[in-house]
Parts: sequence; structure tokens; C-alpha cells
Amino acid sequence: MTVGTYTELASVFAALSDETRWDILTELGQADHSASSLATRLPVSRQAIAKHLTALQACGLVESVKVGREVRYRALGAELGKTARKLERIGAEWDRRLAAIKNIAESL
Repeated sequence: MTVGTYTELASVFAALSDETRWDILTELGQADHSASSLATRLPVSRQAIAKHLTALQACGLVESVKVGREVRYRALGAELGKTARKLERIGAEWDRRLAAIKNIAESL
């Protein structure tokens, strides 16, 4: 997934809007974990963790890797980086527009 369109950004923000998903992503940022491992670290059931992981995986923030008989999850920082760069471009465009408005106002 290439972050850039409204739909893509919306899916990332929707995934990140949940506190448990933030906590999961924080844990995965430190080390790979299985859903069971995350359930022992967070006050959420394994089934709920699995649903949150599905949401994070759907928008490209997490990937699963089979390690033996276990499925482990890892955070994908690249997608967060793409989102951050898109937001920086939007912010820079707004800064440019506001500077232009300020210049017009000051020249009156």
C-alpha cells in the first residue's frame, strides 16, 4: 500500500485511533510478538489482540511471520514513515499558503 490518498491515510489514522492498537504497535516496535505474548503484556484478551492485529495488518503497519508453529508479528516502520512524510508535505503546503496570505495582508 502506498500512503498518499485520503482512503489510505484514513485507514492508517483509523487503525491508530484505538489506544490498544497504539499499545500493540509500541510493543511491536520493541520486539516481535505472537498474539498470545501480547495478551500477556496487555490487559486485553488474545482474541481481542488478534482482531487489533488484523486491523493493523490491513493498513500495512504490521506484518506476520511464521516462526516454526508460531505466528509472530512485527511493526513496519516504513508505513509510519510514509504517513509522516505525507503529513509533512501537507503541513508545508499550509505553511506556504499562510505565508502568502500574510504577505498579501502586510502589503495592504
